[in-house]
Amino acid sequence: MLSYFLNKTIYALLTLFGVVTVIFFLFNILPGDPAQMMLGQNEDSEQLAIVKKKYGFDKSVSTQYLYYLNDLSPISFHSNKKEDYTYLRENKYTATRLFTINNTTTVLKFPYLRESFTKQGKKVSSVLAETLPNTFVLAISAITIALLLGISLGIISALKKDTFLDKTIQILSTVGMSVPSFFSAILFAWFFGFILHKYTNLEMTGSLFELDNYGENVNIKWKNLILPAFVLGIRPLAVVIQLMRNSLLEVFNQDYIRTARAKGLSEFQIIKKHAIKNALNPVVTAISGWFASMLAGAVFVEYIFGWNGLGKEIVNALNTLDLPVIMGSVLIIALLFIIINIFVDIIYAWLDPKVTLQ
Repeated sequence: MLSYFLNKTIYALLTLFGVVTVIFFLFNILPGDPAQMMLGQNEDSEQLAIVKKKYGFDKSVSTQYLYYLNDLSPISFHSNKKEDYTYLRENKYTATRLFTINNTTTVLKFPYLRESFTKQGKKVSSVLAETLPNTFVLAISAITIALLLGISLGIISALKKDTFLDKTIQILSTVGMSVPSFFSAILFAWFFGFILHKYTNLEMTGSLFELDNYGENVNIKWKNLILPAFVLGIRPLAVVIQLMRNSLLEVFNQDYIRTARAKGLSEFQIIKKHAIKNALNPVVTAISGWFASMLAGAVFVEYIFGWNGLGKEIVNALNTLDLPVIMGSVLIIALLFIIINIFVDIIYAWLDPKVTLQ
């Protein structure tokens, strides 16, 4: 177990290093001056020079890359000269000083994702803290819908194999997998939020937290979660139905199922005690991948429904070339992928005793 977590930690660090490197150089070859973007209409040559000096934009790309790694690293090195970019400014982050050698101080800190270009110096970590929980709520709701409906319909489809009900479920799941999420989002928002609004009382757009009409209090609007969660869950729902059906049909042909039937167990007892657990392995694989993808791929759904999550924030950051927010979002998504994969390995070991963590 210890060697497993050690290997996964090394793998995670190497993966994140690769992501940081690719994303940094990819976005730093894009046209545009970050300092000019930060100043906007207030730009002049003197202010431009000050901003470039403050954020290290006056250095070469390779030097800026090393600065970025230093900002991200929990153990980082900082100059004692105030004019240097790496000078330990108190408003940048809270750090514990370890030791000082000559003009360099080594500190222990949380990773620093820098500040947004377009949000008046707001830290990227604050932006992520405000948007990521909304995306988590949306993704968990969507995956819950996909699991509950998908496993149930998959079981029904397997039990009613080759009947009209089975074929109907298969057609619906095929359609669900083939329709793009952005098209489903537009269709559901228009039909249930506009055409049937007086019956459903659902809105075309809206987020989980909204200000009241006076702009004073923040209210939770759970009804705004219904449409985006269902739309985001359509494709994984279709996948779960297919996987559960095929896996269950394969399990039904196993010898231990025949033995259970020969002992007189009811179909319900066979499914509950013997079949479902063994049929869930491919479903767990699919759901783990889909859940991680939802955190990254909810972009269109969040943007169309006006859901204030990470996906909508990424779209806004791309539109304004807010590079720190883009890079911070990609990094946090990569980290979540790694964590989810580790969690799935643990679930595998629980579902199948033959699987060992190594």
